[in-house]
Amino acid sequence: MKKTILASTLVAAALAGPTFAETLKIGLATAQTGGLAGYDGPVIEGVHIAVDEINAEGGINGNIKIELVEKDVRSDAAQTAIAVQELADEGVSVIVLPCDADPALASIGTVTSAQIPAISTCASSPTLPMIGGGFMFANFPGDNVQATVSAEWAREQGHETAYIIYSPDSQYTTMPLYFSDVFEALGGEVLGQDTHSIGQQDFSAIATRIAALDPQPDVIMTSSYEPDFPSMLKALRAAGVTSQMIGSDGIDSPTTFSLGDVGEGVVFTTAGHATEGNPLAEFNAKYEAATGSPSETVFNAVGYDLVIVVAEAVKAAGTTDPIAIRDALAELENVRGATSLITYKGTNGMPVREVTLIRVTDGERELVGQPSPTAELIPAPRMQ
Repeated sequence: MKKTILASTLVAAALAGPTFAETLKIGLATAQTGGLAGYDGPVIEGVHIAVDEINAEGGINGNIKIELVEKDVRSDAAQTAIAVQELADEGVSVIVLPCDADPALASIGTVTSAQIPAISTCASSPTLPMIGGGFMFANFPGDNVQATVSAEWAREQGHETAYIIYSPDSQYTTMPLYFSDVFEALGGEVLGQDTHSIGQQDFSAIATRIAALDPQPDVIMTSSYEPDFPSMLKALRAAGVTSQMIGSDGIDSPTTFSLGDVGEGVVFTTAGHATEGNPLAEFNAKYEAATGSPSETVFNAVGYDLVIVVAEAVKAAGTTDPIAIRDALAELENVRGATSLITYKGTNGMPVREVTLIRVTDGERELVGQPSPTAELIPAPRMQ
């Protein structure tokens, strides 16, 4: 009798298909130290808030708890590859990668061979999912989309001429090349360009060249970030350059808002803006309740949104199987995050989501707008 019952049980289990533990293991291969820590650190704070919130409610769908397995990649590409392999060996269902395409791409081999969906905290290069073998996803507005929004805004303000400053050291810092394409397509003139190394201390030569232009460019666009952006901006203003400065999401940090008169009037793209009663304001209240301090960057909410997206994919998949989660993630549409509605359906892994323009005014964020870019103006991804 016992043998008959056991055989029946095994047959029933086989007919029901594979089963998965009621725990979703998410592996975090992120930079908690090094140059990217200023971005990944705030994102992971938001990740923890979302995980705690979901688990307190019983888990995804009320029954799938989330377990985080965390590894510090120290802002290093080789260490990222090692950490991702370790996480794959530990059987995680989803991997979270650093906030830059270059170290994230170092893990492509492991991600594709293990067939585990991987999503970067805040890398915005549109090339990331393109060369990620169908298992790489981004969690932030693309560089080409942000640049289109910036260029369209600049032209709408009547700016006729531009100058771009970029670094070839990473995919992210080449965003101004997209800006240049769109600005010229809209009838603007790009007067020139300069390049710099990431971590460069002295921008006086670049500032002197721009100051010598007659007339000076109406706008200067860069996607440089800390510590480069503050040094660059100070050098430009010290040289007498008064052009409108346009930056990108990498300067959405407390440093930018503490630059005083030097930072006044800077406009940049980012992932969202809190207004009374909106989802981002609600998240910021959660953040302050959880940490005891107000949020100083949108990257906290970006991390929260990442977990919400993954949770929605697990709900749709009905399982913690990595391939099923990947397939469900690729079909997500209008997921309500703290920063924006987020859609992956119809994309190659680069989300369709809102881009926000912010101006630094009296050391605070002033909402310039949240325009939708003109689709036909968005440049194709630029491969380095």
